[in-house]
Amino acid sequence: MLTNVHTNAQTEIVAAGAIAGFDWDNGNSQKCRKHGVSVAEIESLFEQPLVILPDVAHSRTENRLRAVGKTETGRHVFLIFTVRRRNGKNYIRPISARYMHRKEVAHYEKENPNL
Repeated sequence: MLTNVHTNAQTEIVAAGAIAGFDWDNGNSQKCRKHGVSVAEIESLFEQPLVILPDVAHSRTENRLRAVGKTETGRHVFLIFTVRRRNGKNYIRPISARYMHRKEVAHYEKENPNL
């Protein structure tokens, strides 16, 4: 279930559920775990209401997206990811993830009261 999703081609793919899975390797899983966020927590974000916005400032070589949401355990996470197409299927490739700070959570909840 995705709500408050900014419209562009990649967010539409994610919102439509046209995702075959996640694209993990040692590099991106290590980078996400460096900030304490597990692979399972990141994947669980996409099972909860989620805000997705383009990350224009960091989209020089590929379209990147920012996602803000809660894990199944209620922790707020900020995620940078892209959607990669392989063998005719779309995969979410997390780039970086971290837990949100208290002020960020307050702003997120104010801007998204229905989430």
